[in-house]
Amino acid sequence: MTAAPPVTWLYAPGDRPHVVAKALTCGADVVIVDLEDAVAPDRKAYARDATADLLGDPPAVPVHVRVNALDSPWAGQDIATLAGMPGLSGLRVPKVTSAAGITHIAHRTTVVLYALLESALAVEQAYAVATAHPNLRGIALGEADLRADLGVRDDTGLDWSRSRVVVAARAAGLPPPAQSVHPDVRDLEGLAASCARGRALGFLGRAAIHPRQLPVIERAYLPTGDEIEQAETILKAAVAEPGAQALPDGRFVDAAVVAAARRTLSLAGRR
Repeated sequence: MTAAPPVTWLYAPGDRPHVVAKALTCGADVVIVDLEDAVAPDRKAYARDATADLLGDPPAVPVHVRVNALDSPWAGQDIATLAGMPGLSGLRVPKVTSAAGITHIAHRTTVVLYALLESALAVEQAYAVATAHPNLRGIALGEADLRADLGVRDDTGLDWSRSRVVVAARAAGLPPPAQSVHPDVRDLEGLAASCARGRALGFLGRAAIHPRQLPVIERAYLPTGDEIEQAETILKAAVAEPGAQALPDGRFVDAAVVAAARRTLSLAGRR
């Protein structure tokens, strides 16, 4: 069985090392240290240096760093300072609008990259970005900026962009994207409903901005007992009789159904 993919990604501001330290103990699969939106301009250098100190040794939890946008005054130093740190598991690049932005970084470092698509132009370029370089391991939406760019007020107005990114990731052979953050940390019911919608659209997991959101995301994205039982039944049938077949309850089983069952069971051990 393949290792379970990440389901929870917790942001923490890079200029608040005590918050980052706490985030590493909260149970998230990945902690994202943010040098961009969460950090004021006059705190950028401090945040970068504090993050470099953190990454001098590998933390117990994988740590990604969201650097500043490539057209900002800080991105170059962010990448130069952090790309070689032994504790860094990935760089998240915000406001990517073309494949060139990814290849620019990939030519400077071998670190794993993730692209955040935050504008209409970025969504239009999703597949080109997703296939820009082998070091790119994932794409995702930055929905706050995208919402503003599109002038979208209702949440369903983003569904086409969401589906576009899910399809682009799959077409490029990348893992399913994680959902963008839910900005209201007290609205756990709304978060659960939004996660259910994201799962239906093909997302896997979600970024969070507060530890209280993590259990809600896990419940939404980890398979239920019934889903696990169905997946086990499918795999047992596939082993007993390879090839397309119909189960006694009428469900049709073929290679695609078996692959989906394997994905379900890869997550099952975490429930």
